[in-house]
Amino acid sequence: MRTNKFWLLFACQKCSAHPKPCQLLFSENTILPKGLHNFALEKTVITTPMSKFPRMKTNSAKAWLLAARPKTLTGAWVPVIIATALAYSDHTFKWQPAILCLLFASLMQIAANFINDLIDFKKGTDRSDRLGPERACAQGWITPKAMQAGIAATILTACTIGLLLLFWGSLWLIAVGVSCVIFAFLYTTVLSYFGLGDLLVYIFFGFVPVMGTYYVQAGSLTTDTLLCSLSSGLVIDLLLIINNYRDRDTDRRSGKRTLISMFGERFGNRQYLLTGILAWGCCIGLIPHHSVWALLLPALFLPLHLAVWKEMVSINQGKALNKVLGKTSRNMFVFALLVSIGLLL
Repeated sequence: MRTNKFWLLFACQKCSAHPKPCQLLFSENTILPKGLHNFALEKTVITTPMSKFPRMKTNSAKAWLLAARPKTLTGAWVPVIIATALAYSDHTFKWQPAILCLLFASLMQIAANFINDLIDFKKGTDRSDRLGPERACAQGWITPKAMQAGIAATILTACTIGLLLLFWGSLWLIAVGVSCVIFAFLYTTVLSYFGLGDLLVYIFFGFVPVMGTYYVQAGSLTTDTLLCSLSSGLVIDLLLIINNYRDRDTDRRSGKRTLISMFGERFGNRQYLLTGILAWGCCIGLIPHHSVWALLLPALFLPLHLAVWKEMVSINQGKALNKVLGKTSRNMFVFALLVSIGLLL
């Protein structure tokens, strides 16, 4: 029979100035050593089962790949894809800044994932009742010190790429880049606890990346960029909604204020359904400057969205909602492709 294993965090009273907790791996039947009375128990981070990757080598390439959460990169790609398609439709497409925007958005998404992983580990958010995917620091795959270095390296690389975009833009792009870095830190540490998550998704996964990507290619902005920005922000917000829907009970216990933890399950059901419909509705405003395909093709997203919404309502709670998360990510990418093709026709 497999023995359940746990990570135990404790802080040494003799060296309390040390900022990092020590770790001890033990099984459920372990008798703790007598010398442990010298330590003050802080918290248990991970409970049964320890991990589905029990032999993961610390700070290995595989550990970093899992910590980067590749499946979340869809949220970084969607606004860049839509904005680039719009630029191509307006005969202002430039492939160099488009690729740089894609790299910058991807690296900032990875940096945000690293920051979330580290901060949640330090706060003890990754508790035994966690429903989402496993986290690298909490599982011991990556040490906190290495994660800090990874965050710094990823942000530095992203900022270097961002500076290259100045060849196609203005100095105000520096302020945009700085705001993206600040957002990556503040969202996990402060902002997500005050019900601001959805608004921030509209801004930093809608208006900022869509308008920024279009601007460095076209040198100007149009009303269509506003519509595409809002549409992108709305469809990406579906990921946040399903996350918050799944975690609504644990969020209440931890004091995290999301719209769904405050207003309840029924609100979350309706929010998910209506947000996807509104994302498509933004395409109506594209018709004056583009063909009707810019509206009709994205409409193919609606039956996919409705099917996933019904599945979400049916499952209602628990880890089973993680598969709805994956399908939501797929639908987002499909939506971006349909909008892009509609703009090009």
